[in-house]
Amino acid sequence: MVAGIRLLTVQEYHRMGEAGIFHPEERLELIAGQIILMSPKGSVHESAITRTERLFRNRLGEQVLLRLQSPVQLDDYSEPEPDIAVVVPNELDYDDHHPTPSEVFLIIEVADSSLKYDREVKALAYARSGITDYWVLDVNRRKLHVYRLPSPEGYQSETIVSEDVTISPLAFPGCAIAPQEMLRPRQ
Repeated sequence: MVAGIRLLTVQEYHRMGEAGIFHPEERLELIAGQIILMSPKGSVHESAITRTERLFRNRLGEQVLLRLQSPVQLDDYSEPEPDIAVVVPNELDYDDHHPTPSEVFLIIEVADSSLKYDREVKALAYARSGITDYWVLDVNRRKLHVYRLPSPEGYQSETIVSEDVTISPLAFPGCAIAPQEMLRPRQ
């Protein structure tokens, strides 16, 4: 027998959760068949999520459903919990399944201590699943990393936007957003 890594499927991951294998307070997500322990959420991270959620809700209203730190099923082996998923509204509010890539307009991750992970591991998982618009808000350097043109090898386009430049989600070109609107006001 050859030693190797056994990857978990999303279904197995769910069954483990239902069986009580994970502590209810553990922050976990499944990426490429592996269970990843997530960092604790700090106040700067949480406030950026709150600001960003409010911003998108005010600008896009009922055109979208905003899901905060909720699962998105990318494929049979990946079910991350992005900080914000801007998804197609669903009459059941996704009662019967988690959103899949075809139902996602935009994924946003807020990075304070997770920048490298969000830019490398998560970006690759999102690109491989075909997520067309992926943003990483770097709250420490006050920049927004915008990833587009997904491929099996990763995103073919990365643009780093300074806090005072506006950008629009691909699905909503009329919705201009400056990263500074998602960040703590300068003092």
